[in-house]
Amino acid sequence: MIPLLDLTRAGVRDLLATWGEPVYRGDQIYDWLHKSLVTDPEQMTNLPKTLRARLAAETHITPLSLITQIDSRDRLTRKALFGLRDGATIETVLMLYNQRRTLCISTQVGCAMGCTFCATAQGGLLRNLSPGEILAQAHWFERWLRQEEDAAAPLRVPRPSHLTNIVVMGMGEPLANYNALMQALRGLADPETFALSARSITLSTVGLVPMIDRLAAEDLPVRLAISLHAASNRLRGQLVPINKHYPLEALIAACHRYQTQTHRRITFEYALMQGINDAPDQAAALADLLVGLRCHVNLIPLNPIPNSPYQPTSPEAAARFQQVLLDANIPTTVRLRRGIEINAGCGQLRQAEQQVMIKN
Repeated sequence: MIPLLDLTRAGVRDLLATWGEPVYRGDQIYDWLHKSLVTDPEQMTNLPKTLRARLAAETHITPLSLITQIDSRDRLTRKALFGLRDGATIETVLMLYNQRRTLCISTQVGCAMGCTFCATAQGGLLRNLSPGEILAQAHWFERWLRQEEDAAAPLRVPRPSHLTNIVVMGMGEPLANYNALMQALRGLADPETFALSARSITLSTVGLVPMIDRLAAEDLPVRLAISLHAASNRLRGQLVPINKHYPLEALIAACHRYQTQTHRRITFEYALMQGINDAPDQAAALADLLVGLRCHVNLIPLNPIPNSPYQPTSPEAAARFQQVLLDANIPTTVRLRRGIEINAGCGQLRQAEQQVMIKN
């Protein structure tokens, strides 16, 4: 079965050409997939019945099947666990804000980066996602939001009833699956189909320096976020093992190169952990590290995982840490944690589901 969402527009045209169909049929199919977001060839009503039948027999559209989903008590966060066609599972999280619908998508099944406070890392890396598996997460939730609008279903917050932002911060290291990710993001940013602004997409990396340099040369103006979590090589090496390959000096130099080439602000993500990285002197070291960069720091009290020595910082410690950065003229926010009671942190729902399956 041919996975249609894995194909670019040119790829769909080429497929149809091998079937002896005119080029415009490929464009029609691509628009049905990425603009109308259909999941069944029978919905492609401007195609001949014979072509729809062949598509149904020889291709498949959505690679996802919903295993479970959980809504937070305030109904502002929905987390879904999806099954893939090979039995692997991934997570996707939708967060509702006043004027935004932000979707956090995954790029890998598991993760090889080994960050010690992350649930995804505990299971290691199984495989990369294909472009279609990345795209399908956005398609799934975009369809749901459109249905909410059509059914006039009560949401806690008003419109828009479509995705406004995507953060590539779910399971996996995005830059370790570079080609598939960039194909998927170009599909989402295609103004003729899904039409999400590239500037509404934020890509988060633990700091793969060669890939940051490669990203800087792309013509797709997505936003870059760096998962930093510490301002010294000693501590960051403990929390984020990739730091041993790309230490802070190399990472920050890459950030300067990226900014020189793109002129775009960089976000630094910093998960605050009680007694680990939340002291004022560590905030001062972070401020020194970021001198000369046009940046914003997101302070995130950790979403804890069960039986972990890493626990979230207190609100008071977070406020002290933030004030040190603000005093150094570094724009900083303490990000609102979402979905704590539904295991919204990366990999937590998947981990819980796997534990249930093992027990059963």
